[in-house]
Amino acid sequence: MTTTAMPSAIDLSEFASRVDSARDDGCPMVLATAADGQPDVSLRGSMMVWDKDHLAFWERSFLESYDFLLRNPKVAVFYHCPPKKERQLRFYGEARAVSDPELRERIWDRVVESEKHADPDHKGVPFLIRIDRVRLARDVVQQRG
Repeated sequence: MTTTAMPSAIDLSEFASRVDSARDDGCPMVLATAADGQPDVSLRGSMMVWDKDHLAFWERSFLESYDFLLRNPKVAVFYHCPPKKERQLRFYGEARAVSDPELRERIWDRVVESEKHADPDHKGVPFLIRIDRVRLARDVVQQRG
């Protein structure tokens, strides 16, 4: 891991435009999870910057990633959008399922329409990811102190 300058504190707001539009830009985010030594990666079209400390996404498939998230909350999220010629972003943190009904609805309200159409009965589960480290290409640019 290289760092050319001292990483700043976590503030995801500078990445919101890239992350929030990733699906519509044809570049869905990739979520990496692992449990019991078995990794999994999955595309996340609903990934969004929730606030300065958190990413959020809507889990609607309930496949391996869902099970892995419940067993091991440590995740990596990858952004790469060749059509926009932007540098790769990697976010590292811990995910948790959201059970609060009000927060669940607030996250649902911000999910992109194309993802909402994939869960018309609104049966998915929102997750928040508290980000501890952000890499831009090879450099750690933000880190929790």
